[in-house]
Amino acid sequence: SASSLTISCLHSSKMSEVENAFRKFAVYGDTSASGNDMTGKNFSKMCKECGVMDGKAVTSTDVDIVFNKVKTKGARTITFAEFQQAMKELCGKRFKGKSPEEALQAMYGLIEGKEPGSVGATKATKVGGVERLTDTSKYTGSHKERFDESGKGKGLAGRQDLTDNSGYVGAYKGAGTYDQTH
Repeated sequence: SASSLTISCLHSSKMSEVENAFRKFAVYGDTSASGNDMTGKNFSKMCKECGVMDGKAVTSTDVDIVFNKVKTKGARTITFAEFQQAMKELCGKRFKGKSPEEALQAMYGLIEGKEPGSVGATKATKVGGVERLTDTSKYTGSHKERFDESGKGKGLAGRQDLTDNSGYVGAYKGAGTYDQTH
């Protein structure tokens, strides 16, 4: 019948979105990764960033336990199929009171279209990454001393530890002994 066809079709497009996210997180921080399997570290990151792990219903401990439960014995990573199994395990905790199917759909809803580091942020923020680095009001500690209010550098004056410019390295034991020996 036509209705069952649309469901499976919808399901597969939803799954490819989820699988996309899975692959992006799977290769995160590991350029040699194929994207077919995911480490516990990245699984945890994904759960955190997608909001699967909310710190209340689902904690990092839950995520670790489920990861170890679904992965193949002796393996360090999980496949996408095992990942789906993990989501089934976690969705009941995360969405209490929903049917397993609804909970799972809600779970995948959190994940689809996500990628590492893009949480709660639009793509455009990547461009402005430098602003944070050059905003001197955010500087702390000794770096703060090196700029005046307007953000102009104070040069040496802002560095407390002005060195003596005798040309010798601070910890050099033989300062001043050069002439005697030659």
